[in-house]
Amino acid sequence: MKHLKTILLATALCLGTVSFTQAQSKVAHINTQELIQAMPEMKAAQSELETLGKTYQADMQASITEYQNTVKQYEAEAATKTDEENQKRGIELQEKQQRIQQFQADAQQDLQKKEFDLLKPITEKAKTAILKVARAQGFDYVLDSSQSMVIMSDGKNLLDDVKKELGI
Repeated sequence: MKHLKTILLATALCLGTVSFTQAQSKVAHINTQELIQAMPEMKAAQSELETLGKTYQADMQASITEYQNTVKQYEAEAATKTDEENQKRGIELQEKQQRIQQFQADAQQDLQKKEFDLLKPITEKAKTAILKVARAQGFDYVLDSSQSMVIMSDGKNLLDDVKKELGI
């Protein structure tokens, strides 16, 4: 999305410059977020991400419960153990806590990677359809109206045409 914002800003700047020198440029707009949300592939990707997230959450909760049970057990047995054993148990608990934190970080990274891997072909498909429709209708520029810095007055909204191209 950051790349898309950069492209949008560059397009807006070019549009401002070009509009002074070439008044006949045609400009259209589309809300890419709305388009992508309407695509069936996006619904499947969201479902897959949700399932993976729930799996990680269940694993995380099981680890936390195990950790809490071990803490309770060690606290209950602390009076009957030597200081050396209690120190070893304390270190063991710290290591378990670190493993839980590492698992959480790894799961977050994995979810982000999976999200990127799932969304890339969807956004590419949307971009290809937008370009095809824009070229077919003779537009020189297509601005993304889902970005807050674009203000639309007049101009063709390609959303319905691109949805038709994608069959949605």
